[in-house]
Amino acid sequence: MSRARQPPLVTGISPKEGAAWTKVTIRGENLGTGPADLIGLSICGHNCLLTAEWMSASKIVCRVGPAKDDKGEIIVTTKSGGLGTSTVSFKLLRPDRIGILDQSAVWVDELNYYDMRANRNKGISPLSLRPSNPLGIEIDKGKIPQKDMELTFPGMSGDFTSENFSSTWYLIENHAGSSFEQLKMAATNLKKQATKKNEGSLAYVKGGLSTFFEAQDALAAIHQRLESDGTERVEGSMTQRLENILNRASDTADTLFQEVLGRKDKADSTRNALNVLQRFKFLFNLPLNIERNIQKGDYDVVINDYEKAKSLFGNTEVPVFKKVYAEVETRIEALRSLLLEKLLQTPSTLHDQKRYIRYLSDLHAPGDPAWQCIYAQHKWILQLMLNCRDEFISVGVGALDLEGDTRPSALGRLSHTTSLKRGGSLRSQRPSTWCFETPQQVQFVEKLSDVVIGQLPNFWKLWISYVNGSLFSETGEKSGQVEKSKKNARQRQNDFKKMIEELTNRLVKLIRGALLPATLPQGELSFYGGWEYKTDLSGAWLTQMIHIVRGCHEALSALEIPNDLLQVIQDLLLELRVHCLIMTLLHTTEDVKGLAEKEDWVVDNEGITSLVRRCYCIKQYFIFHDEKRCMLLKCFTMEQRLLIVLSNCHYLERHTFLNLANHFEKHGFTGTEKITQVSIFLYFKSLDRKLFEAYIERRADPIAGSLEPGIYAGYFDWRDCQTPTGVRNYLKEALVNIITVHAEVFTVSKDLVPLVLSKIVESVADEMCRLMQCVSSFSKNGALQARLEICALRDAIATYLNTDSNESFKLALDALPQLHSGADKKLLEELLNKFKSSMQLQLTCFHPSSVQPVKR
Repeated sequence: MSRARQPPLVTGISPKEGAAWTKVTIRGENLGTGPADLIGLSICGHNCLLTAEWMSASKIVCRVGPAKDDKGEIIVTTKSGGLGTSTVSFKLLRPDRIGILDQSAVWVDELNYYDMRANRNKGISPLSLRPSNPLGIEIDKGKIPQKDMELTFPGMSGDFTSENFSSTWYLIENHAGSSFEQLKMAATNLKKQATKKNEGSLAYVKGGLSTFFEAQDALAAIHQRLESDGTERVEGSMTQRLENILNRASDTADTLFQEVLGRKDKADSTRNALNVLQRFKFLFNLPLNIERNIQKGDYDVVINDYEKAKSLFGNTEVPVFKKVYAEVETRIEALRSLLLEKLLQTPSTLHDQKRYIRYLSDLHAPGDPAWQCIYAQHKWILQLMLNCRDEFISVGVGALDLEGDTRPSALGRLSHTTSLKRGGSLRSQRPSTWCFETPQQVQFVEKLSDVVIGQLPNFWKLWISYVNGSLFSETGEKSGQVEKSKKNARQRQNDFKKMIEELTNRLVKLIRGALLPATLPQGELSFYGGWEYKTDLSGAWLTQMIHIVRGCHEALSALEIPNDLLQVIQDLLLELRVHCLIMTLLHTTEDVKGLAEKEDWVVDNEGITSLVRRCYCIKQYFIFHDEKRCMLLKCFTMEQRLLIVLSNCHYLERHTFLNLANHFEKHGFTGTEKITQVSIFLYFKSLDRKLFEAYIERRADPIAGSLEPGIYAGYFDWRDCQTPTGVRNYLKEALVNIITVHAEVFTVSKDLVPLVLSKIVESVADEMCRLMQCVSSFSKNGALQARLEICALRDAIATYLNTDSNESFKLALDALPQLHSGADKKLLEELLNKFKSSMQLQLTCFHPSSVQPVKR
């Protein structure tokens, strides 16, 4: 036997109060296994089983009847659980009786409302009486798309009230997961509903029998009187009197209910108007919402609402909608003008420019807002550059203040760049009196660079965004704005190129007017010149100007602006360098001429006079500006700079000071040998040693440090490894790094190659020796692999082996087990030959014959 079910328990009812015939939802536990299991339902003591609709074991829907009790419990009775209990109660409201003509606030259920005056001869539509769940079992909605159902059942419908109803469609759509037993229960429920409907009709007839009999008797009496009086319409006959009575009753009824029906018609009209306002309140409220959102700056909300209104009412023919939509278009046109004004305002950030362009694109603004913004920015930057020059000439120091711009100056931003890319800035920390000590031309060039570096990058990025279409949103992409933008950009490439050329030309001409006025045509001096009465610049200030202009050029080059557009700046840099060199040579010549006057002919303990100490400036000059060895330090790494300076020191040691000594001897100056020895051995040897050690440390440490991770990459174990098949990649990578150093040194000075490479090889050999001596034990294959790699490395760099590196390789090989098998020795020789053959081209640089002089 199956275990008895628990009695029903009602735990909730919604609503908790109401008048008779209020529809309520009852929730609880164990409310039955199906419609057939529900045998009793009472609310406030009234039987509501007739109106009950069982939904599930925890939900029942019914209507409250006219119970006698004002408040009572909800009792559910089932076959399986018996009489239930309730933890909640329902309060029955008793409405006051009113006359047929009294006004009252009555809620009309418009869903099932029918105007019986206009449809007296029509029956109520069965759609209003259809049950939400005709099968009486739990609904399990399927996940099959509607389009697939329409393709599977063409011309059919899953709506059971449709003429083309398909039961298969309905079951798939609403009961895809129902079991066969549940479907059998659903069939039983359908049969019971049909039986209940027939029984209900019969019960309705039985309950109204007395009314039917009274109507039958009245009609029979009227019929008898008509037969006795005749059916003719004679004055005073029964027919005439009956017609008069019915007409008077109809007139009286129309008189009584005329006001009531008029109020109802007015209420219906008001209700329909409110429904229209409620349904289309989005459109009616849109003008005010647009105004509010514009004031708050929520332009995205305005655009989204406008797109929605345009899709819904853009082509409407309803007069009231057209009138409201016209007001919306007026507000949107005002917004377009406002956004365009904000877009063309200067200064503005790149982010704001892109945002306003996207807004105008989404609002379908006429013209091309992006190009208008680019054109306005171009004119503004040109004017800024002119204002910078005019205000410095007319007012003086610190005249230009870019709208309170607090960004660091061009020199401040370039201090790190020059220190990283050129070995340090030539400008020291500014004192508090900088503005009063620095020439105005220098301040002008720096401020002008601030303008260019601060504004031109954003100007270029705006153009790039315009070209690739990234200015527009998804809405713009769908509407074809992106393709339109790219097409416009292709057509305006030459115009933009002319804009960049105009900006760079103006920059160059303004700097020429301040620093190189002689290079400008006579007709442009009045426009770009005006610095005739300013202080002439010395070589130190010109060097600083070169740094500023070079930093400006680098900032523009980093934007990937074509080199042909920046060529004028490169030409300016070249002329500035030449001018700076000329000025430096002129000043140096004057200084050298004055050295003779400072000689006191007093010899110190080292055998030199104080004049030699003052020659330090000459040494610095020759290191970087020697006529034959001068190399621009542009774009070199720190290691390359060390190498260049090291080479310059060697050249200075071997040529310059010897030439100076020869000139001294030629002019009869004695003691040149001692001066040469002090200069070379005391100063330059020490400097040479420090530079050489710094370079070796920077190049050798990474190569040696990569050996250990490379050896043990992939959890390699010397005690458990495969038979060697060749040299592993870490060793090849180390050789490639050594080759890279060789190429770097050889490019600068072939004389340094043996010195540098021997030290690099010594460091690598020492590290290999240490790594081999740290291994506790080797397998046979591990020993063969290690010997192969050590021999391959030693043979590859044999040209640059010295005593220390030879000793390190020997110790490394001694740490390995000896090879006793002839097969192992043969395999070792074959693998070594294979390695040398595969890397023959790479290892060619290590051969002495490959060292050829480099043309400079």
